[in-house]
Amino acid sequence: MPPETLTPARILEATEDVLRRYGPAKATVVDVARALGVSHGSVYRHFGSKAALREAVTQRWLDRSHTELSAVADGDGPALPRLKEWLTALFAAKRHKAGDDPELFATYMVLVGENSGVVEQHVETMIGQLARIIESGVASGDLTSANATATARAVWDATNRFHDPAYAAEWSRPGIDEAFEAVCELVTRGLRP
Repeated sequence: MPPETLTPARILEATEDVLRRYGPAKATVVDVARALGVSHGSVYRHFGSKAALREAVTQRWLDRSHTELSAVADGDGPALPRLKEWLTALFAAKRHKAGDDPELFATYMVLVGENSGVVEQHVETMIGQLARIIESGVASGDLTSANATATARAVWDATNRFHDPAYAAEWSRPGIDEAFEAVCELVTRGLRP
């Protein structure tokens, strides 16, 4: 049986496994190559540096959130329920990542710190999704906002405790769901005409 073709996707999958196993401080491109059964030069042909590989892994991780949430942002139906659904899905996704795979989540926290450009792009994508929900609500008369992007940024900031990884330790504490519901109610009430 011929060996599997080396693709960027295979490299990124292997990199996630290596980062999970060794952590960001000890994981090397050689470790990734070894996991794939190739030379480290083969990995470098796809990703020119260790930093480029780490950035691609971070982007891949964040893109998963974009895809799931985009379906809600661009869905049908009234804007207020979609906004609540989007915020709930974001919080659930962040909790899932932090709670189900804490080693990889910690690794990503380091990678995110190293790749602020990727994180900034992620935040802008999330704010863009929120803005689309708000714009559709303004168009239908369900919401009020003079500037959908500014309002989306305010919603993002107001709900920061429920999606910023710096607060991950709080996401499993008693009362967090009630706090989330209270913030969502406040935000949605403030957007009603």
